[in-house]
Order: sequence, then C-alpha cells, then structure tokens
Amino acid sequence: MSSNDTVIDTTTNGSGSGSGGSRSVTVIGLGPMGQAMAAALLDRGYDVTLWNRTASRADALVARGARLAPSVREALAANELVLLSLTDYAAMYDLLGPAEGALVGRVLVNLSSDTPEEARRAARWASDRGAVQLTGGITVPPSGIGKPESSTFYSGPRDAFDRHRRALEVVTGTTDYRGEDPGLAALLYQIGMTMFWTSMLSYWQATALARANGLTASDILGHAVDTANSLPGFFTFYADRIDAGNHDGDVDRLAMGTASVEHVLHTHADAGVDTALPAAVAGLFRRGMDAGGATESFSGLVELMKKAD
Repeated sequence: MSSNDTVIDTTTNGSGSGSGGSRSVTVIGLGPMGQAMAAALLDRGYDVTLWNRTASRADALVARGARLAPSVREALAANELVLLSLTDYAAMYDLLGPAEGALVGRVLVNLSSDTPEEARRAARWASDRGAVQLTGGITVPPSGIGKPESSTFYSGPRDAFDRHRRALEVVTGTTDYRGEDPGLAALLYQIGMTMFWTSMLSYWQATALARANGLTASDILGHAVDTANSLPGFFTFYADRIDAGNHDGDVDRLAMGTASVEHVLHTHADAGVDTALPAAVAGLFRRGMDAGGATESFSGLVELMKKAD
C-alpha cells in the first residue's frame, strides 16, 4: 500500500548491510508506514535515527532507543541508505531539496507512491546531486511491514540493491528485484493498485446492491469470497491467449458479456443504487461491440483499453 511521510537510511560497518555487521538507519517522516519500518528495524537490533515534521511522532520510538535528529540534513548525514516513504515524490523534493548538499553518497530507497515517470525523474534528480535512487513498491499495508511473508518490488542500480538487500528485507520482507529501470517497481506497484482499488470498489458496489435489497455485508460475504477466489483461474487462462493476440470467441463472446453487464446495470438502477461504476463497465463493453468485437472473446477489450479515447 502507499506509504506516509517516511525516510529510512541504513548502513553497516564495513561492506554494507548485505554482509551483516552493525547497522544504523535514518527514518525521516513518521506516518503509519514509517513508524512500522522504524519499529521493525529496532526489533532487529538496528540503530535508528529519526526525523519528522511533528517531532512528537517519534516519542514512542525514541523511548525504544531510536535517536531524533534535529534536522533533515543531520538525519541524511547520519547514514548512507535512506528509505523514502512519502505521500508522493513531490514531498521528497520538498523535504530533501533544502538539504541537497547532504545527499552526496546516499542511496535513496524511494518507497513513495507515484507514477513510473515520476520515479525515473526522481532518479535523475538524485543522480544530479550525487545520490543513487532505488525505487520500491510495497505490496502490504503498515501491518505487513517487517514480516518475512510480505513482498516489495525494487528496481534501480543492482549494486546498490545488493549492498543493502539485508536491511531492505528487514523492513519490507521479500525483495523482488525487477531490473535497472527505476520506473519498473513503480509500474508494478501501480498495476497492483489498479487491481486493488477497482476490486474493492466492485465489492462496495455489490454490498450496496445487497443492502438495497435487504441483505447485509455479512449475508453476502461467503458468496463474495467465492467469487474473488475464482478470479485467479480466469487470470491464468487468459494470460497466454492475450499475449498471443488470441481473442477468439471459442469460450466466451463479447455479445454475451455485454448482455450480462447490461443486466447488472439495470439491476442497480431498479434498486435505486448508484450506477456510476456499472455504467462505466457497460460503456466499455458497448465500445467493444461498436468496434466489431461481438463474436470475439471479451478479452479483446484489453486492446481497446490500451488506447485512450
């Protein structure tokens, strides 16, 4: 999930956090994600330096042995590895710009939520100031931080990633390195968020429809879970066909799907439930029909979605 107001900087004695030894970390910004990261590092015996606009957010962590730096510049100067977990990349420029002289030699692990292009631009900004950026895309909420079963995408310079991998694993679980392009981790994160937000909205939509008809969220929970659990099979079935450009209507047809989504739309309208989401879905299916895809698989809609209207 997206992080809030956090920077973490991790180094070790000698050859870096990938090879063990004593570790120290700077955390700048203590939103829920930053607090969870700092706590995970303290749990594993790291020395943690903190900075936050509202200093009182550091109180509980300082009580556990963390050190509160008086400024961003001093927090950056304390260690080599800096993990940024901010609302967006604009917050990074706002916080680090005035202290850019302290960026030389730093590895910035930017765990903020933003676009792939912003991640690439930020990597260039860091490089121009003598720093290196690793982009991270955390796939869990704050409650998943520090748990080995959690996973985070990373991309950027491989040597910097390898040098600090152990510290990153302490904070964000399994490290899924995806290559040198700093935009890749951000892209994969946004792909996950695309699916998460639209999936949760579909659940809210179904719940609203249920409630309009006298059912509770608990009444439909089992049905909702069963429906969600069926989706991986569909993902797997369609992936190879989409990659091959195969949208043959041998297993489903867009015309049938269009009839179904129209029924969904009318069911909501009849119940007096907001129709914005089902209307958007129906609109996309109609575009596919207008493009001549009636007898093809509804997977052909992905070709329409590749292009903006």
